[in-house]
Amino acid sequence: MHFVTEFVLLGFPGEREMQMFFFSLILVVYLLTLLENGAIVCAVKWDRRLHTPMYIFLGNFAFLEIWYVSSTVPNMLVNILSDTKTISFTGCFIQFYFFFSLGTTECFFLSVMAYDRYLAICCPLHYPSIMTGKFCVVLVCVCWVSGFLCYPVPIVLISQLPFCGPNVIDHFVCDPGPLFALACIPAPSTELICYTFNSVIIFGPFLSIMGSYTLVLRTVLRFPSHAGRTKAFSTCGSHLMVVSLFYGTLMVMYVSPTSGNPAGMQKIITLVYSAVTPLLNPLIYSLRNKDMKDALKKVLELRINQN
Repeated sequence: MHFVTEFVLLGFPGEREMQMFFFSLILVVYLLTLLENGAIVCAVKWDRRLHTPMYIFLGNFAFLEIWYVSSTVPNMLVNILSDTKTISFTGCFIQFYFFFSLGTTECFFLSVMAYDRYLAICCPLHYPSIMTGKFCVVLVCVCWVSGFLCYPVPIVLISQLPFCGPNVIDHFVCDPGPLFALACIPAPSTELICYTFNSVIIFGPFLSIMGSYTLVLRTVLRFPSHAGRTKAFSTCGSHLMVVSLFYGTLMVMYVSPTSGNPAGMQKIITLVYSAVTPLLNPLIYSLRNKDMKDALKKVLELRINQN
């Protein structure tokens, strides 16, 4: 029996002019994403006013977004220009690992950031003693390490399935749904394990986020002053927008088996949470935050003075 040694990622098929339009659009989105998130990382690093837990988490989140978008977009750009559009069997599962591990780490960071806001708003007197610098570093390390420890098991299970042809994946990333469809034999138990695993990873942090913000909302509504409520809602609003963008698309894609979604819809949904949200997140955080805007201005002025 012949086993597959490489896969073909179809990406976005179409006329050459349309392919080049997609290439230009995605390249611009990628470069802007690197620029925006890189600016936030630099602002948090260089501005001492931002050396607080909330901004340390945000700086790590921006750094994560750089790697998250880089796990798929460069290969997507190469794929658009390529005539063969192939990716090796090993390369496919390496991309799978980093894309999903970084996505899982993002879920954990969103949960930790929500917990930080809960402590700051609901327990302001105890916040400095709980969210110490040491505890903040521990939470950051737990997010990074646990995010990369989650996906080896599903990847090993899927990679052990027999792939004897065809080898064409109607997607621009190595995704479990299309991979299951290419396996030579049905694997309902492996699919069930993977979808259960995805659901736990997605819903665990999501429920934690919702719990934190339910308690925040209950506390904020008890504030006696309108100005206090407005400031609290403004602080949490940007984070909730990011959570809604990321989780909205993620749940549509991975909580239910992807076989129910047409290939074109899978690509659009994946493109939104893998490329568009990392572009929008820095704008959401910076536009609604005066300290961040001031820090970004300082970074920009520093760069201009250096040139």
